[in-house]
Amino acid sequence: MTDTIEQLKGILTDIREKTGVSVRLFANGGEETEFTIDYNDEKVRAWVDGVGVRAEECARLVAYFVASSDMLRPAPEKGEYLKNILLGEGGGWYAYRFMSKYNLPESPCYAVCIWEQKRIDETVAHVEGCLFDGRDMVVKMDEHCCAVVKFLEDGQSPLEFSRFLSQSLYEEIGVKASIGIGCETESFFEISTSYQQAMTAVRMSSVFHSKGEVHSYKEYLLVRMLEDVPESRLKDYMEQFRIGDANEIFEDREMLETAEEFLENSLNVSETSRNLYMHRNTLMYRLDKIERATGLNIRNFADAVSFRVIMIIYKLLQR
Repeated sequence: MTDTIEQLKGILTDIREKTGVSVRLFANGGEETEFTIDYNDEKVRAWVDGVGVRAEECARLVAYFVASSDMLRPAPEKGEYLKNILLGEGGGWYAYRFMSKYNLPESPCYAVCIWEQKRIDETVAHVEGCLFDGRDMVVKMDEHCCAVVKFLEDGQSPLEFSRFLSQSLYEEIGVKASIGIGCETESFFEISTSYQQAMTAVRMSSVFHSKGEVHSYKEYLLVRMLEDVPESRLKDYMEQFRIGDANEIFEDREMLETAEEFLENSLNVSETSRNLYMHRNTLMYRLDKIERATGLNIRNFADAVSFRVIMIIYKLLQR
C-alpha cells in the first residue's frame, strides 16, 4: 500500500500542475468532497476542496485521469505480465491490455498448475512444445511450479489435455509431475481464479495422498468446503460422527486405501478387486470389517457419502 500511495502522489502532483485541481489523501475538515480513487487494484480515499456539482465533477475528472495513467505505463515482458495476471495482480484493465496486446480470444479457458520439484525449466520448455494452439501459454511461476493457460476451442477436455501433458512429460523427458486443473472460466478475465483452483488441486492431492498425477479442483470441492470450517467445529463433527471404532479403520493404511479405492471405483466390487490385485472374497471381508467398525455399509450410496465426509474431516484434522 505504501508503494501505491507514493506512486499516486506523483500522479496527483502531475494532475495539479496540468489542471490546477488539488487533491489531498487526507481530510482537511472544512468544506470538501470525498471520493475514491482506483489505482494498482486498490481503493484509496481522497478529497478535493468545495462541495456541490463543481467539486463532484473535479473528483470524477481526477479519478478518470488516475485510471487512465495506468494505460500509459509500459507493459512488462509477456511471461512476467502473464504471471502477474495469474497471481491476481493488476485488475481487469491489466488483463484487458494483455488480451489486446497478444490477440487473445474472448472465449472460455482454464489454467493448469504443474508442480515439479527439480526440473522446472525443462518442464516449461517441453510443455511449450506441446502447445499447438498459438494462443495457449505456459509460464514459470517459481522454481517448482509452472502454469498453463489453455483455451477451449479444440474439443479436447481439460482432463484429456492434462493427462496428455503428464504422459508426455514422463515418456519424453522422464519427469513425473503433479498436475492440477482449475475450473473453466467464461473468459481470460477470470483466469487467476482458475489458477488458484489448480494450485489447490495440487496441494490437496499431496495432503490426501491421492492416487495418480493429474487432479481436478472439482474432485476436492467437498474438501474445500470442509477446509473452510473452523478446526474446533470439525472436531465437534468428528465427535458427533464417531460411531463404533472408526479410528480403527482410519489409522489402518491398508484398510483406508481399500475404502478409498472402492469409493473411487463407484462402489464397484469387481473393478476395485482388479485395481487392487485383490481376491473378491478378501475385498468383501474388508468391506464387512469397515461396516462392523463404523456401522456404515459403504456398499450403500448414502453410507458411502457419510464415510467420505468423516474420512475427509479425519484427514484435515491430522494435517
